[in-house]
Amino acid sequence: MTQTALLPADKLRTAASADEPVQFRQVPHNIEAEQALLGAILVNNEALDRVSGFLEPIHFYDPLHAQIYEIAAKLIQSGKQATPVTLKTFFENAEPIDAHLTVPQYLGRLAASATTIINAHDYGRTVYDLAVRRQLIVIGEDLVNTAFDSPIDQSPETQIQETETRLYDLAEHGKYGQGFMAFGSALTHAIDMANSAYQREGHLSGLATGLTDLDSKMGGLQPSDLVILAGRPSMGKTALATNIAYNIAKAYRHEPQEDGTNKVLDGAIVGFFSLEMSAEQLATRILSEQSEIPSEKIRRGMISEPEFRKLVEVSQEMSRIPLYIDQTGGITIAQLAARARKLKRQRGLGLLIVDYLQLLSGSSRRGSDNRV
Repeated sequence: MTQTALLPADKLRTAASADEPVQFRQVPHNIEAEQALLGAILVNNEALDRVSGFLEPIHFYDPLHAQIYEIAAKLIQSGKQATPVTLKTFFENAEPIDAHLTVPQYLGRLAASATTIINAHDYGRTVYDLAVRRQLIVIGEDLVNTAFDSPIDQSPETQIQETETRLYDLAEHGKYGQGFMAFGSALTHAIDMANSAYQREGHLSGLATGLTDLDSKMGGLQPSDLVILAGRPSMGKTALATNIAYNIAKAYRHEPQEDGTNKVLDGAIVGFFSLEMSAEQLATRILSEQSEIPSEKIRRGMISEPEFRKLVEVSQEMSRIPLYIDQTGGITIAQLAARARKLKRQRGLGLLIVDYLQLLSGSSRRGSDNRV
């Protein structure tokens, strides 16, 4: 396993001394972009439609601008007009911006300085991107401060996982989203899916589990599906999940693309979180099923020489299958998500199996408060 290189202690920069001038940097923001966007909205309320899908009041750097945007959005969404006149009543008792400028007067200036709504979306993206950068700074500061404080109840590994989760959440919320999709584009995706199903053995649009009756009912496992295997104790839930994982990983085939990525032709790379059984037990179970040798005989070593040779042959074939097992017990949801994202980055990931959900715990320090 590759270890992250640590800096020597003398390379770490300590706090500035009393004689050293403190460097001050302003957080990223653009007041002019905020003013231009608000002015465009006050002049033509249709400008809100260009940014309301991703921009929220919290993204504004100036608190007054955030308040103006929030009130204007509520008025417009309720079917009313948002103009300096209609917003004036909400700010009549507001503290003046300076000795010569009240908030109602400022609203008039914002509208007067607006020229067009054509650039409203660009202004909104600028405001949004800067808000994301400010949030990155907050995450970085929290990371540094926690590392310096060295809290007893938060190990470095936990801090890394929590920071990774925050960065991932920020990345997900940092996407603008595609909004409406043209019906023609949706049809193209539908035809591509049908073509993939036609070319695949079994004619399935999703991942084939290898269980014919199940595949015929479900059409395979589809992307973003959450499938729960429920049943009473000792009814074979783990055995079924193991079979599905092995069958999908065994069927994995890909085709290298010009951009360096791999196009998946069949099957998938599988991640298996085994929170109850060890990886060795899970592998023994799969090996027993594929070699048709009872697992009791394998565990006790009560096998003949031909059976042992068969075990070796089957294990060599199985070792090339992209099935990855994590046997960590008592794992939290945040840890599971972080490890799944790491596997996705390093190897790829098409199917994730958790055995079983009740053994997951939340990230709360109060222990089982957030058990699944």
